[in-house]
Amino acid sequence: MKVGLVANMQKIMIKGTRDGLTLRLDDQCGFDELLQELEEKLSMNGIEEDDPMVRVSVQLGKRYVTDEQKEQISKVIRDRQKLVVDRIDSEVITKQEALNWKENTDLTPIVRTIRSGQVVHVKGDMLLIGDVNPGGQVSATGHIFVLGKLRGIAHSGMDGDEGTVIAASYMQPSQLRISDQVSRSPDYDSEGVYMECGYVDEQEGKIRMDTLQQVTKKRPDLVSFERRMLNG
Repeated sequence: MKVGLVANMQKIMIKGTRDGLTLRLDDQCGFDELLQELEEKLSMNGIEEDDPMVRVSVQLGKRYVTDEQKEQISKVIRDRQKLVVDRIDSEVITKQEALNWKENTDLTPIVRTIRSGQVVHVKGDMLLIGDVNPGGQVSATGHIFVLGKLRGIAHSGMDGDEGTVIAASYMQPSQLRISDQVSRSPDYDSEGVYMECGYVDEQEGKIRMDTLQQVTKKRPDLVSFERRMLNG
């Protein structure tokens, strides 16, 4: 592949990396104008027939594009032999996407006891000040923190986030679920444990238990949760 490390262009900058190419597209000019220059520049990319496939990452800056416009960009790139689109990133999101992100990262405090047969679900992180009794269930798309006894069912990362955790002041759950991973209580009688946290071990792909202090080393984002608690 005969592409220079960095080539500065009027509306497009191409940077070669070990993983392929990064295209930084100007976010001030018109979209049709940008597409035209993209076609022209890629036609002079210096890639030869015997070169391997090249992965392309596109960075749009502060330009918002629709799905249709993303497909137009992808088509221009795909039409050049040996180029395949890896990802297209923009720093701009729609208002609805921003609202959805906020909803899924908010912290919801709940002060109550979850009794047998009761189910409580929130979007984002859950802070429960109270107990989850046997037969009760709590679930969240984010983390779950129980300042009390967890003896029922808890399900974090309901939308598929295996990076979430479940922590409780006293942990003796009948079942823990993190995303699609399930950890059931032991078949024998056992005492619960204090200040434990359940998380998915990335190497083993299973739910493991450890102290919250140790888990924060594996999940640095939990520090931001702690700051939100301290700041009210």
